[in-house]
Amino acid sequence: MRRIPTTFLKPGMCVARPLYGSAGQVLLQRNVRLTHRYIAQLKSLGVPFLYIEDNLLDGYRVDDVIADETRAGAVLRVRTMVNAMETPNPVAYVSQRTKEVSRTVDAIVDELLRQRELMVNLTDIRLEGDYLFGHSVNVCVLALITGITYGLNKEQLKQLGLGAIMLDVGMSAIPQTILRKPTLLTAPEFEEVKRHASAGYEILSALPEARDVAHEHHERYDGSGYPHGKQGNEISLYAQLASICDVYDAVTAARVHRSAYPPHEALELLAGSGNSSFSLQVIAAFLENVAAYPTGSIVKFSDNRIGIVLSTPRGFYKYPRVRMLYDEQEQPYRVPQVINTSDHPTLVVSRVLSEAEFALYRRGLIS
Repeated sequence: MRRIPTTFLKPGMCVARPLYGSAGQVLLQRNVRLTHRYIAQLKSLGVPFLYIEDNLLDGYRVDDVIADETRAGAVLRVRTMVNAMETPNPVAYVSQRTKEVSRTVDAIVDELLRQRELMVNLTDIRLEGDYLFGHSVNVCVLALITGITYGLNKEQLKQLGLGAIMLDVGMSAIPQTILRKPTLLTAPEFEEVKRHASAGYEILSALPEARDVAHEHHERYDGSGYPHGKQGNEISLYAQLASICDVYDAVTAARVHRSAYPPHEALELLAGSGNSSFSLQVIAAFLENVAAYPTGSIVKFSDNRIGIVLSTPRGFYKYPRVRMLYDEQEQPYRVPQVINTSDHPTLVVSRVLSEAEFALYRRGLIS
């Protein structure tokens, strides 16, 4: 399956991963064939892309690190939790709902611990207006995977996951006019947004580990963060682990004021931030499990060959397993070759082709 931008969807394409709505309902099931009507509805909902079956992958598929149903249920739980500020007593409301969220986190932890070769190879699909909820679940999943690599035990993972999934609960105290502003924030507006860290700390006052993550996830290892400019190990370990995942997921998601960074650019940004924004140990644990080139990416190599990414081995985030489609002269292989680029250290990806560029190759317009 390949991730196809909604603007490139065509009738007859087959859905490879189900699409869920804001309330956890299935909007499009796997194996459904797209029609003009479906595509128009996807565009009206602001769906950025779908995963579509593609014979270039020859039946090869990769699943999310957690079940689609688990992710959808977790997003719904976060949505309910973020509504806490609309109640007269948000602290009491959160305390009542903590057991439900904890069960969700426990289920995610159990799913992740059942897998020994975790690698994040997919990007989740978010509807317009659902950024905050999907973001919180993504941060939770990424933080737990990073925590597993870091060596945390099961109980520690549960505490980390609870803090990570609720790290932005304080955003419910920020005016929607600011959160949905389509242009860059002014200095006073940004100061208002920064208040979500302290608001989250207050809302989660009865949950020490979770409140520390909410309070400190914008602190930075070199002391340049907020709200208190903590540095190094003054920042709780759980907050450090959640923080790098928060940044990665934020920059790889499209927002109202900017486009999404592709995963390989986001990972390079993080890899170069050692002992400034994040500790080297935290960065190393994070990079162990996230693919720079997700499955289905069309990549061009330093020798001019073009291929489609099948998978990425754990610990080699920049070296995917690839089915080569075009040779050095950009002519299609009669029999596509599969190679592990980790076995060819001088063979590096020079760039990722856009869907528009690859469409030209597939139609044979580029020789």
